Amino acid sequence: MVTKRPTCPSCDKPSQLCLCKKMRSPCFDNQVSITILQHSLERKHALNSTRIARLGLKNVGVTTVFDVHDEAEFLIRVIGSGCSKIDTNHLDSEYRVENVASLELDDSFKLGSSGNVENLESEKNVVLVDHGSLEIAESLNLSQHLSEISYRDSRVRDKIGSYEEDLIKICMKKHGVISNVSHSLMLETNVKVPSFDHILASPAAMDVLAKGFMVTKFSEGKQEFELEVPPGSALLFPSEESVKINYLKEKEELKVRNLIVLDGTWSKARRIYLENPWLKLLRCHVKLEIEGTSLYKEVRRQPRAGCLSTIESIVYAMKEIGEDPEGLDNMLNVFESMVEDQRRCKDENFNKII
Repeated sequence: MVTKRPTCPSCDKPSQLCLCKKMRSPCFDNQVSITILQHSLERKHALNSTRIARLGLKNVGVTTVFDVHDEAEFLIRVIGSGCSKIDTNHLDSEYRVENVASLELDDSFKLGSSGNVENLESEKNVVLVDHGSLEIAESLNLSQHLSEISYRDSRVRDKIGSYEEDLIKICMKKHGVISNVSHSLMLETNVKVPSFDHILASPAAMDVLAKGFMVTKFSEGKQEFELEVPPGSALLFPSEESVKINYLKEKEELKVRNLIVLDGTWSKARRIYLENPWLKLLRCHVKLEIEGTSLYKEVRRQPRAGCLSTIESIVYAMKEIGEDPEGLDNMLNVFESMVEDQRRCKDENFNKII
């Protein structure tokens, strides 16, 4: 019977190779938060460097992402975009209800001479029509379309409460093939059935999404993850739309507040990118251009020069963004120590064989 060697519960390394005691204390209080999308096969890898980011950064979150094997569904909701209450006393007089004496959205509809509707989730809908009035549409669902009010006029948007509205629904097959898209965004197109590319090409839609959104992934009928993507989020990945990260210093409007990083081998990271279409909704994609080789080079194959580990990418990117270099270098030192420990163990095992 093989006895399992003791493992540190914090860093998941064997106790004799524990990283915790090597980490700086207190951990680095990063101003730019880090969101790591970690491939499911990377979690238990002996050389996975995300564990160092978890130990060394104060503002970091890790979400496990699985490959799409059959089909997955993504629901995207804009935070605070919908409507839980409309106080008609504060709306301008031009926002009137046609053929209805009064309209109050509180615990129920009060529809004056038209009668009462007690349930907000009834099969009725409040839609702002082109001439600025409100009408009751019998055939539409309330919760699906209330957000149209907030998008059509800022005066209404400023009066409504916070509510999360499903804006985009994406059905995807493996390898990033989108099979269906539905949405309730206002797009600048006359196409009857807009595609995902139409959403990406719409300045109005991208303005709404830039205010932050929630993304929920369902796979095989179960929720895989739910993630908040705050305003100012950028993706660190060399996509076709990416720019050099130092370009951000010249663009104040592209100030990064949250950096999303993909964790896995290069092929796994690319699959994460392809199978998570919501990443393309981020306005800012950035990339690093580093000369030299990764500290990984002796123990883990890299596809080409300039390819870095997850923790190296995070540290170099945060330095470029303007975080304190001294506070970040400790994590690289710990990573180098982890790689050296792995190399030494590999050599010892090889010597036992020969």
